[in-house]
Amino acid sequence: MEDKIGKVLIVEDDVSLLNLYEMIIKAHGYKVVGKAKNGEEAVDIYKKLPEKPDVVLMDHRMPIKSGLEASKEILEHDPEAKIIIATADQEIKTQMETLPIQSFKNKPFSNERLINNIQKALDKADSKPLIKS
Repeated sequence: MEDKIGKVLIVEDDVSLLNLYEMIIKAHGYKVVGKAKNGEEAVDIYKKLPEKPDVVLMDHRMPIKSGLEASKEILEHDPEAKIIIATADQEIKTQMETLPIQSFKNKPFSNERLINNIQKALDKADSKPLIKS
């Protein structure tokens, strides 16, 4: 039986990180179904995608709309959305813990850790949210 290819939406305002995440994610066999450079773009893309991503990799500090605001809107639209927060902003972790996000990654983190967390989110499709740093 062939494994399902995980679909990822990447949300990151730093273009070099956005491209790096895309390269790593694709190299590990996942499909990048969208890329956004701010939270507003992320919400728009998420709502317009005909087939929703399995995982959203979301930065927090971004122009126009933060990762926290975008995550809230995406979860209002789709309570089943799997969101991984990736940020260097430790102060936001408490606020993020109020949302049903899959995980909170402190930047910087290893490629292996990123892929492991994406796979955990895919493996736990019916699980309760995880909050780990």
